Amino acid sequence: QVQLVESGGGLVQPGGSLRLSCAASGFVLDYYVIGWFRQAPGKEREGVSFISSSKNTTYYVASVKGRFTISIDNAKNTVYLQMNSLKPEDTAVYYCATRRTRLGYLYLQSYEYDLWGQGTQVTVSS
Repeated sequence: QVQLVESGGGLVQPGGSLRLSCAASGFVLDYYVIGWFRQAPGKEREGVSFISSSKNTTYYVASVKGRFTISIDNAKNTVYLQMNSLKPEDTAVYYCATRRTRLGYLYLQSYEYDLWGQGTQVTVSS
């Protein structure tokens, strides 16, 4: 079964850290771009960070640059999002998504992705 499964969400205090995982099954993450998106209540889904599995190129939205790190473990067919210095405004449901990509091109819009995980809740609160 082709699917993405996220894990690692939870409740953390401001300034804390979490590591999200996105495990792919039923296919191999070669020549794919993987994106992490998030959606807070009442807000639109936004792209947070992206990585190309073939070229290992990355992109971060300005609000998380320097705090979040995206990485891929090809042996485990899993993408990670390390989130440090978390803020209350990072609270959201986080989704990973993927699509095939040519030459490592990073697609940044949610409508460009065709396989999504179920989401994992991240809550930053004291």
